[in-house]
Amino acid sequence: MNHQASNSAKTQDLPLPTGHFVTLESGLTLHYLDQGQGPVIIWLHGSGPGASGFSNFKGNYPEFANAGYRNIILDLPGFGRSDKPDDVNYDLDFFVTALNGLINALGLSKVTLLGNSLGGAIALGQALDYPETVARLILMAPGGVEERETYFQMEGIVRMVDVFAKGPMGVEEMREVMSLQLFDSSILSDDILAERSAVAVTQPANLFTTMMVPNMTERLTELTCPVLGFWGTNDKFNPHEGMHKFLDNVATARFIMLNRCGHWVQVEHQQLFNRSCIDFLQHG
Repeated sequence: MNHQASNSAKTQDLPLPTGHFVTLESGLTLHYLDQGQGPVIIWLHGSGPGASGFSNFKGNYPEFANAGYRNIILDLPGFGRSDKPDDVNYDLDFFVTALNGLINALGLSKVTLLGNSLGGAIALGQALDYPETVARLILMAPGGVEERETYFQMEGIVRMVDVFAKGPMGVEEMREVMSLQLFDSSILSDDILAERSAVAVTQPANLFTTMMVPNMTERLTELTCPVLGFWGTNDKFNPHEGMHKFLDNVATARFIMLNRCGHWVQVEHQQLFNRSCIDFLQHG
């Protein structure tokens, strides 16, 4: 695939750590970090411009590694150091097929999927379509439980789409979008803004124009694995009322709702998030 060769050249200079690459049967090459040993957790980031597994989860996965877990921090296709084809539809089926391909290529059995926003929707899609691969779900403000129109009325998504459509995003444009992710934007680091700005200029236009995630609410009753969820009441990207859809339909679900918290629970309430997840992994 020609686009993969050009993408690899673009991503060499990204201010992100380089981990491992795996090429799936489809020809798609994915990048992931691999830290720790033990039961496997696959980390799935959200969809904002410039996102990567590292920039989403750098404050979290090292503690999980110290607690005795193997952490695979994936760059979703279209993000980070993974391939960014400009001739595909970035819909849920595409992402789930890539995730399932990764699980198969690495020879993993039952894993915990930990996903934020789009990553939460992908984790949900994998658990519904390939339940035999998923031991547990950890979801932070997951997508996939509203109609697309609902998401595109949210202030954060409206602003993100508007800024991205104007062309290459510099650090200040990234700050404008990222500040809406957080209740307190003063915690935004220059490192994260630089990381995401560098990735954003490598992303194809079709990434966001073709991103389609169905409303899976009616299928939530099919979930049988334990589910731990988090949601901030100040989320400007995914309406926090979605929490009740899980609690009403998934017998094995419990959620932690946080005030003074936006779309990035794992960043704004880092220690609480890390402690709560590790307790869930160890004690169910």
